[in-house]
Amino acid sequence: MVDQDLTGFDSVSPAGEQEGTVARNIPLLLTFQTQLAADYIVFPAIAIGEQMSEQIQQELEVDQYTLGLVGPEQEWAGTVADGGTVRTHTPPACWGPMITPEFRGGHEVTRPIRVENAEPGDALVVRIKDVEVTSIATSTGSMAEHADAFGDDPFVDHKCPECGTEWPESVVEGTGEEAIRCAECGANASSFGFEYGYTVVFDDDRTVGVTVGSEGARELAENAHEAMALPENSRQHPILLYEPDEMPGTLGRLRPFIGNIGTTPPVELPDSHNAGDFGQFLIGASHDWGLDSEEDLESRTDGHMDSNEVRAGATLICPVKVDGAGLYVGDLHANQGDGELSLHTTDVSGRTELEVEVIKDVGLDGPILLPNEEDLPHIAKPFTAAERAAGEDLAEEYHVDDVAETAPIQIFGSGATINDATQNAFDRASELFGISEGEVRSRCTFSGGVEIARLPGMVQLSMLTPMALLEDVGLAETVRATYGL
Repeated sequence: MVDQDLTGFDSVSPAGEQEGTVARNIPLLLTFQTQLAADYIVFPAIAIGEQMSEQIQQELEVDQYTLGLVGPEQEWAGTVADGGTVRTHTPPACWGPMITPEFRGGHEVTRPIRVENAEPGDALVVRIKDVEVTSIATSTGSMAEHADAFGDDPFVDHKCPECGTEWPESVVEGTGEEAIRCAECGANASSFGFEYGYTVVFDDDRTVGVTVGSEGARELAENAHEAMALPENSRQHPILLYEPDEMPGTLGRLRPFIGNIGTTPPVELPDSHNAGDFGQFLIGASHDWGLDSEEDLESRTDGHMDSNEVRAGATLICPVKVDGAGLYVGDLHANQGDGELSLHTTDVSGRTELEVEVIKDVGLDGPILLPNEEDLPHIAKPFTAAERAAGEDLAEEYHVDDVAETAPIQIFGSGATINDATQNAFDRASELFGISEGEVRSRCTFSGGVEIARLPGMVQLSMLTPMALLEDVGLAETVRATYGL
């Protein structure tokens, strides 16, 4: 009688990279044996992975990641019920994948999650129940590029500057910015270093962090994997290895959020470039994910938002552009000021808990956020009973028949610049609600506003929206429930 399991089989991920074991491609128990007569039959790994991804689960745990890509060819993490719960355990994004030359994008996000009943044209409601930081420290700052270690894009098409191997396998030798080495020839193979960098250590409650000097940075670098708390299936090198030590003794408040969360676009993109600003790097690029024109970016879903309001208590409403939605999660941050002015912030490992729900036939082009009420601009918050009563008195005095019931939403827009991103948000609001751009601008001026999520081109357009318009597009119930209206 033969006793086998599936871990001896090789498999190839959708991105084309060879995996040593099936363990990286199948998130559930691998051994699957059936006794027939006296022998075991071992079922093919891919078939089992497909069966597992189609099983609808009320609660789904996800701890498998892509190699920097999002798109319909990526392997599913599993299927969660409409109304179910997703829990993720993710490694840091940005710096770790950026310095690891095997990656095809700047982040390390989860494999896509299929959501029951989700079809193109629907909207996926994601209620963020919890965001927990598990790292005890991280390094960050402003970046410097190593021009000889990439082709068109330092986030995407990595190559060894010495032997020319594309996306070379890499090893770690010591610490510091020379530590990431090509496994083939031994050259420094990382595309990035720091122009100005610092290391932050967090308190046990993850409420504050303080930057450390050279001694503390070295100590953390020597224990980088443990300090970053990299999940078992992560494939990145921890950025703490670089041991940057500038501006020591700086104290900062922490408030964690999710920097890259969204639905799968209908074309494959580097995960960090699923946005109108970072996506500009793809236009005219000669690598496999290069785009011909700005119009080709219209398939994006703007998952890479870097908005510090996408945190516990908020509700995100995402466009569905592929069957099953393909929800993915990553790029958790311990904190960030508005605009992410260094282009990078405190990237950390962490856990999230999310509740998902499908709304049929909404027709979103990009994401909508229902932030915690305290995060809304003052003039865009729901009205109190006293404010509404005062408004109704004014309306009666000046012969206005009705004071419209309104509720706040934030529409994301993205583009090459802040102005382009704002125009994109205007266009999305106008198209969704069937109103003129002039009305959008007027409502957002009188009872809303625009906030910068990330430079150079990601914004949140706040608007107190007439409930009748929200009813027309199927969002009223979700908005009412979020704000208790």
